[in-house]
Amino acid sequence: MQKLNLQQRLLQRLSPQQIQMIKLLELPTMQLEQRIKEELEVNPVLEEGGDQVRDEAEMAAKTQEDTLSNIDSYINDDDTPSYKLYANNYSKDTSKGAIPFSVGTDFHTSLEDQLGLRPITPRQLGLGQYLIGSIDDDGYLRRPLENIVDDIAFALNLEVTEAELEEVLRVIQDFEPLGVGARNLQECLLIQIRHKDQQLRSVVLATAILEKYFEEFTKKHYDKIASKLDISEEELKDAIEEIITLTPKPGSSYNDPHSVYAEHIVPDFVLELKDGELLLSLNSMNQPELRISREYQTMLKEYVARKADNSKQDKEAVTFVKQKIDSAKWFIDALKLRQNTLMLTMNAILEFQREYFMEGDDTKLRPMILKDIAAVTELDISTISRVVNSKYIQTHFGIYPLKHFFSEGMQTDSGEEVSTREIKKILEECIASENKKHPLTDEALMDILKEKGYPIARRTVAKYREQLNIPVARLRKEL
Repeated sequence: MQKLNLQQRLLQRLSPQQIQMIKLLELPTMQLEQRIKEELEVNPVLEEGGDQVRDEAEMAAKTQEDTLSNIDSYINDDDTPSYKLYANNYSKDTSKGAIPFSVGTDFHTSLEDQLGLRPITPRQLGLGQYLIGSIDDDGYLRRPLENIVDDIAFALNLEVTEAELEEVLRVIQDFEPLGVGARNLQECLLIQIRHKDQQLRSVVLATAILEKYFEEFTKKHYDKIASKLDISEEELKDAIEEIITLTPKPGSSYNDPHSVYAEHIVPDFVLELKDGELLLSLNSMNQPELRISREYQTMLKEYVARKADNSKQDKEAVTFVKQKIDSAKWFIDALKLRQNTLMLTMNAILEFQREYFMEGDDTKLRPMILKDIAAVTELDISTISRVVNSKYIQTHFGIYPLKHFFSEGMQTDSGEEVSTREIKKILEECIASENKKHPLTDEALMDILKEKGYPIARRTVAKYREQLNIPVARLRKEL
């Protein structure tokens, strides 16, 4: 038996304006400029330029509100369902990002061009093109040849042998950049070292190390290598220097000035120190001022004046213009709210870390997390996170991401709370000044930090070292 029940539930949903505000808040300066240009293109009501005289702007806004209120009743007289007035055939997963384009010759095209210059048979040319398509962006052929044999059989309907593919692969491994087509790091380095002058003692030793003692080399067991090759420490050092000059990822070294995209950092905030005072401002030099077109406002008045002419075309035009005006107002308001939120958050960070911003000394950086700034600004933690993400500030001592100023804290022996960034700086200094022949272990670093008043465990030292992208002591060893 079917029954009808009524349920009352309280749901929290974001309005379109709130969603727009959230998306704008996440954008850094350069992407915001692009977003404003896109909005100017799709919304004819929105135009560049500062407002006219303030009194005229206020009067225009008052007239616009009166006009829009009259238009609401005008539109509601229409029997046309609202869903037929606009298209809503986009899913939440639909991507509307800009389509990138590139010019010049990319990595794989360069390899195919070199293949076409070699004296090989048409069959080898086809196999070579297939192998080049299997090479990744780093320049490596990660897929085993036996698997590629099966792939070619299915894709090209050709029966080939591993030996035949090996022969074509050797041709590709002779291409520029050197090392391309290698199946592992050892083969990649060997391809490069064999193209060097084999008359040199250091090159001969480097080749021997890579061929016979590669595992010892990766683990930096230099004493074992010197003993097995029966060479001096100076000879070993020359051979290691030859290996260090090689490229572990030949594909990434392919440099085409037309196809490489260089990302430039544009600061979102500018901080200046003048007469002992910190002056904060938003970097909005390339962002145009926006306003609502007066022509479309006049157009609305004319349509309202012709209310007696209750034509369908007029009502469609009025609906379109009203929607675009509402969209323009929401966009302008969202930009103003974004600006206020950014300044409110950055001022709170500035006040919290005032001593640090005066001098730029990392040791003056106080422990600070998102929750601290959220409490000061009375904003949600997620809002603070969106403000901090991908944003930069230009200071009198450099350009830094906002995330740089956030760090956890710990107590010293004296009970003082310090930032973990201060500990990391001391850790870097200790490792920079260590004896590279006998680098400091994590346990030795722990003892040094304890002597300085920072009681942290060895595993914490290892965690901070990894966060600084510093390898373990064995891998820092040098001759």
